[in-house]
Amino acid sequence: MSGPDPAAVEATFSSVAKRYDLANHWLSGGVDYYWRHRLVKLASQSHPQDVLDLATGSGDVLFALRQGLGNEVNLTGLDFCEPMLEQARKKRSLRGLEDHTNQFLHGDCLALPFEDASFDLITIAFGLRNLADRAKGLAEMHRVLRPGGRLIILEFSQPYLWFRPFYYFYLRGILPWVARWLTGDRDAYLYLGTSIAGFPNRTGLVKEVEHSGFFEVSDHALTFSIVALHEGRKKSN
Repeated sequence: MSGPDPAAVEATFSSVAKRYDLANHWLSGGVDYYWRHRLVKLASQSHPQDVLDLATGSGDVLFALRQGLGNEVNLTGLDFCEPMLEQARKKRSLRGLEDHTNQFLHGDCLALPFEDASFDLITIAFGLRNLADRAKGLAEMHRVLRPGGRLIILEFSQPYLWFRPFYYFYLRGILPWVARWLTGDRDAYLYLGTSIAGFPNRTGLVKEVEHSGFFEVSDHALTFSIVALHEGRKKSN
């Protein structure tokens, strides 16, 4: 469950931070809005009060959670890339959300700066594959969840077999050049394709999450299984 070098990942996201949102919307054809909608819909089912969004980046998931869960929920976003957090804070200011319970913290998913059992929901969108040690990251998520709490993972997956030739042609042959036009950084999106190709399929990720102590782990394929939602629970005491 080893992952990429953290310094390289941070440098990659720092280089594209200012145009990250634009690139996401263009390169996904806007379907990223639908993926976040599905995450928020799943998150709302248990009416959480204290929510942690890991690898929060520029804050799109956290802002979607704010809209979907209401203003009384405590939302914390954490990321280890400060330029991405700067974009999230700018967006918070532009949206007039400073007075609501949104905070963006700099921190490491492998050593979360929170006490045990601090949150009843943790979300992580398109960040799990970037962790240097997924097992350690999942263990930290389990630690800071309250008994009965939920983990929701939105992540790239392995697409259906019939769709893979088209998908990987896009990832390797088209996406990096469009990304270069949008962000000026082709290499950052070459990394994206490499990281997706090396990530487990839905079944493999279910096993990793279960191995970290979660139960009732489920997976939901989205968009030809390009991405998947995984959900797991921490056992109640």
